[in-house]
Amino acid sequence: MPAAGEPGDQREAPPGGSAEAPPGASGEAPPGASGEAPPGGSGGDPREERGRLNLTDPKAIRALAHPVRWALLEALGQAGTLTATQASEMLGESPANCAFHLRTLAKYGFVEEAGGGRGRERPWRQSYDGMSWQMRTDDPQASEAAEALEQVWLDRALTRARHGLTAMARWPKGLEDSLGAMTSRLYVTPAEADELFTEISEVFERLVGMRHRFADRRDPKLRPADAVPVEFVLMAYPNLDLPPLPEADADDEDRETGSETTPDG
Repeated sequence: MPAAGEPGDQREAPPGGSAEAPPGASGEAPPGASGEAPPGGSGGDPREERGRLNLTDPKAIRALAHPVRWALLEALGQAGTLTATQASEMLGESPANCAFHLRTLAKYGFVEEAGGGRGRERPWRQSYDGMSWQMRTDDPQASEAAEALEQVWLDRALTRARHGLTAMARWPKGLEDSLGAMTSRLYVTPAEADELFTEISEVFERLVGMRHRFADRRDPKLRPADAVPVEFVLMAYPNLDLPPLPEADADDEDRETGSETTPDG
């Protein structure tokens, strides 16, 4: 799908079972636009467009399905660049642990050195602007790894949503009547669901996707003084937990079909 998370600017789930991830903390995942980023490389302007990673290697997907590594990518999306020491201060992990996980992320192409510094004082940055992975593939190992990654992403995204939406009294002034949540249940065919989600996804991508009009604010220095992180999450899924409808009795079925019975049958 994302996915979008973070780790990237968007996490979205286009039809077909893919997931996309976002950066920092704005729906910003997430986890269906175009563009791929070469994993690797170093230096450069953190605001430059780096494209989207399409994850297919089960080992890389599994490596990312780790709460601390995902949290590191989100922190990099928020800060732009971080050293292991700075990351440890943000996440409450030890510098050594952050350094280890950053090196692991670099091994699989999710982060790269931003230039300058040595050892744990080397700054790191994300190597992409978005990422995607497929939940359904012909490779059982890739599918299993993607499920694990999806769980990590969903746990963090839904925890943030629950915390933010139940703490409106603490929202920054001016947002009280601007944001919120809504749900809608439709009874549609798979083809109709595909059409609806494609149309909604196109609007989502245009407004808050990888190339949204606030993209330059990935650089913390370019954020207005009163800017706050706002996360937009797009989800659509079949509701698998509804109770079954009660069975209709014979009289109800007769009324629905317009048939009548007589004492003689």
